[in-house]
Amino acid sequence: METPHKLINIYTESNPNPNSMKFCVDFMLSPDSVDYPTAASASNCPLALDLFRFSFVKRVFISSNFITITKAEDIEWEEIIPMLKALIKGYLEEGRPLFTEPHKNESLQIHADDPEVVQKIKLMLEEYIRPAVEQDGGAITYKSFSDGIVTVQLQGSCSGCPSSTLTLKAGIENLLKKMVPEVKEVVAESV
Repeated sequence: METPHKLINIYTESNPNPNSMKFCVDFMLSPDSVDYPTAASASNCPLALDLFRFSFVKRVFISSNFITITKAEDIEWEEIIPMLKALIKGYLEEGRPLFTEPHKNESLQIHADDPEVVQKIKLMLEEYIRPAVEQDGGAITYKSFSDGIVTVQLQGSCSGCPSSTLTLKAGIENLLKKMVPEVKEVVAESV
């Protein structure tokens, strides 16, 4: 007897990056964010590899209950959303594994040996900033803190977004400077 397929409902949400779109489902895909800026980086994710087969797919980002796809600028969303939804829906309904090997994003995880200021920064990023960035289809990871400068990495729809500089300076930097006085500046590392 054949196992029945799970019926998947997928809906899209736009975000501030006009070249990115969130494809949302009503269940958890991944407890951690995973960013695939290229097909070569997606070797542990068969779904991302399938998405990269479309020449217009430029980046795939998977987090909680959504997949953010960044497209080439020369194609309109109306032309490609139906085929992207169909591919994702078919893949998930077949029950195929999302990843072939485990992954874990530990950049915001607080470690006992982290200096107190780094613990505060990571806590602020995790509690206040990460949820807001995820709502727009992206993610933020902590990279380092040195001489008052916090270095982060913006992923998913935030990478290459025209408003990411404003988000970084007016949002993230202002909040961190206010809540963690040791912070003087926040900069983004490129992917």
